[in-house]
Amino acid sequence: MAIVLGKRISELRKEKGLTQDELSEKLGVSPQAVSKWENGLSYPDITLLPAIAELFGVTVDELLSVSPKRETMMVPVNERKGIDDLILKVIINSADGDKVRINLPMPLIKMAIEMGMKLPQVSGNDALKGIDVEQVLVLAEKGVIGRLVEIQSADGDTVEVVVE
Repeated sequence: MAIVLGKRISELRKEKGLTQDELSEKLGVSPQAVSKWENGLSYPDITLLPAIAELFGVTVDELLSVSPKRETMMVPVNERKGIDDLILKVIINSADGDKVRINLPMPLIKMAIEMGMKLPQVSGNDALKGIDVEQVLVLAEKGVIGRLVEIQSADGDTVEVVVE
């Protein structure tokens, strides 16, 4: 289990664009402790699990789970957040090492669509030209959340569009 948990912490940390030092600072532990967790040499203290899960935007169950979380899912009607409570996240990692994280509230997306704006205009990234933001909004209104789009260019750039 230590290896699974350590690998999961490492993956989530990298997804958030954090270094081991930054994660250790946020959790009030040493960088060596984070390194030991990620290498399966020790476990985080059980009292840290809720803080780790919250920091990464997952539940403690997802943090400890051996099975991967579904990337995209349809939320049942009675469990859905209102569209105004959702966030559109655009995550861009360039092969050159540049990282761009854009978090846009859905009401802002709705307003931008009404004004005729497209994602490249919002992000400044041409890799988003083929993404129909209006269709993303329609999917979110129907209860689809998670990673909706993942693009990897021939240059090694990756772009993800996530609704949370």
